[in-house]
Amino acid sequence: MSTVTTCPYKVLRDPDSVREVLHRPDDFSPANALLAVTPLSGQALRILQKARFALPPVLASNHSPSHAAIRKVVAGFFTPAKVAAMEPRIRQLSRESATAAAQLLRSVGNVDLVQAVAAYPPAVIMLEMLGLPVRDLPQLKAWSLDSLELFWGWPDPARQLELAHTAADFYTWLRELVLESVEAPLVPGTTNLFRALADHGLSTPEICSLGYFLLIAGQETTTQLISTTLFRLAEGSRGISWDEASSSAKAREIVRHVLATESSVPTWRRVAARDTELNGEHIPAGEEILVELTGNHGFPWAAGVDTAESAGESTDHPGPTPYGLAFGSGIHRCLGAKLAELETVVVVQETTAALKGVRLGNPNPEWLRLLSFQAPRTVRVALP
Repeated sequence: MSTVTTCPYKVLRDPDSVREVLHRPDDFSPANALLAVTPLSGQALRILQKARFALPPVLASNHSPSHAAIRKVVAGFFTPAKVAAMEPRIRQLSRESATAAAQLLRSVGNVDLVQAVAAYPPAVIMLEMLGLPVRDLPQLKAWSLDSLELFWGWPDPARQLELAHTAADFYTWLRELVLESVEAPLVPGTTNLFRALADHGLSTPEICSLGYFLLIAGQETTTQLISTTLFRLAEGSRGISWDEASSSAKAREIVRHVLATESSVPTWRRVAARDTELNGEHIPAGEEILVELTGNHGFPWAAGVDTAESAGESTDHPGPTPYGLAFGSGIHRCLGAKLAELETVVVVQETTAALKGVRLGNPNPEWLRLLSFQAPRTVRVALP
């Protein structure tokens, strides 16, 4: 990891200020939302260019008039009715994973819940909702973590090259999936996201750009939210016991608490598109802004930004923060917010019901800590 000694962003933590920035896209553009935190080296760029890697602004980083219509196409796959209709499938997958985890726990005495119950149900659900084939899940999960590190981490030069290679592999796989999905024979009454985007007029590079981060955000951030929630439950530090969380009300309560205090996406970026003001302060054009959506585990720089007192504790907000701010606000708010919350609640319910009375096997796991993503890498529980 490289050493970062100064904060390159204007950091906003006040929820009202954060919301105002997110609701003024003409003043505070999302153009930097998907840029690599650590600038890509020439060698890394050549690796990506060889794979025809390109990320034109389409959805999350798109501040042009085309954004609204593209967002409407994607939103059609995540309507409240479609999310609600997926609950039986989510519960089936969660129960199967929890049952297998319980069997492994009885067999060997401990189990990592990140891999056993958090990793794969969100990926399956996301692909099924988008009308895409469910395949290559281990590779998708590995590629997702690597891409998050490449774009939101601080890899040293050697590590950056490793990540560039895996990003190129991911993009090549994705491009093939896009072409396959667009060219597949139409089945009456069905469609898939990539076909819908092509019908809307998007080019293959534009569809790949949208798909690259959507296939990550649509499942990996939910895996991370599940992981943090299960860790806090097993730790017993949030006022709800492990066994209590098998009820829907308590599961929803702990999930919303985690969303409000240390969600998987604690920060996001904006850049001032022009000279403007915020709370009476002049913001020059080009200034990069880091908005804190929920509590975070601290940043890798020391100057100018308060960090969490310890790795396991989240930073307090200056005031109460609605849990929904974890998904952003305004025209770029996360389209999968309701799905992510539902999936996490159901996985928590099914896991705590199947693995009763467990104890936390490792109270100090390694955490994923990137600029905009955080979660324990493992949540190992054991028999009492």
